[in-house]
Amino acid sequence: MSDTTGFSSYFHLSQVDWSNMWSATLETIWMTVFSLILVAIIGILLGLLLFETTGQTNLGARFINGLTSLFVNVFRSIPFIILIVLLLPITKGLVGTIIGPKAALPSLIISAAPFYARMVELAFHEIDHGVIEAAEAMGATKAQIIFKVLLPESSPALVSGITVTGISLIGYTAMAGVIGAGGLGNLAYLDGFQASNNTVTLVATVIILLVVFVFQIIGDWTVRHLDKRITN
Repeated sequence: MSDTTGFSSYFHLSQVDWSNMWSATLETIWMTVFSLILVAIIGILLGLLLFETTGQTNLGARFINGLTSLFVNVFRSIPFIILIVLLLPITKGLVGTIIGPKAALPSLIISAAPFYARMVELAFHEIDHGVIEAAEAMGATKAQIIFKVLLPESSPALVSGITVTGISLIGYTAMAGVIGAGGLGNLAYLDGFQASNNTVTLVATVIILLVVFVFQIIGDWTVRHLDKRITN
């Protein structure tokens, strides 16, 4: 009984401003979904560029591959919280502010796109090369090979990769919230940690976990329906 009483005295749901919590949740979802769309586009383009220039003897292709690999490796390696600080001048120039959900977008996209690009490159390399050669033998253009062979054949891996990337982005939004980017991370830090309100921190954490679970469920369901090796 004493443990239960102690727990209830430590957490009070009445201390939660549910209007602010709902607004912060929408901000987190908006930041994640918007940045994830751009990450998917940029990541596929970068991954395709890496795939097409790998192993080429042409000097120009090798230069492009090296430059792209350098960009991907550098920005994939920088810790997110440091990247936010490094990109503050660029963020200010792009969105006009360094505070709020919009201010988090450049760092979210630049940090996650290289990560996803490597997944895309690996997904393309896992495709049976015989399928690509058959398409080329039938006279398929480069665009047809990309849109009718590479993307469809690798779609389960691409969706699985974007699911993992999306979950990482949710964690990044929480870190971005600590420096005023909004969302559940910002609410947990300001109204929870700094205000010594453990209930707000706990509720924000639970909601972030629920958002992660929803992303994972949607991703797993999509992969099952795309993967021809899985019996639906």
